[in-house]
Amino acid sequence: MALAADRARGRVLPGSTLGILACASLLALFATLAFAAEEMLVLKLVARDGKFEPLKLEVPAGKRFKIEISNEGKSPMEFESKDLKQEKVLAPGAKSSVVINPLKPGTYMFFDEYHMDAPKGQIVAK
Repeated sequence: MALAADRARGRVLPGSTLGILACASLLALFATLAFAAEEMLVLKLVARDGKFEPLKLEVPAGKRFKIEISNEGKSPMEFESKDLKQEKVLAPGAKSSVVINPLKPGTYMFFDEYHMDAPKGQIVAK
């Protein structure tokens, strides 16, 4: 009886309306998640005993991106960038990632702190 009174006062939505709203909400959520997933640029970086491949990464300025790092060397490595205020230590065979917030156009250096004599890499934001 209370349900009929609430319906008469406009407080309860019919079942089909609730279903439509639930479907629309789910579709909006999935679209948002898909858009967010597509938006993030993901770059791969391989470290082998102090040497990075590739040495130069190009990214669009003003966009967040992720660098997936894998240590394929025989010793630990540390991805470090004072320019980006990032560091990540990886054991041999380990993989990890860093997310970099949007950059202004320019060149940002990175290196392996365990192998300071090795060539330094760069991220170029255009």
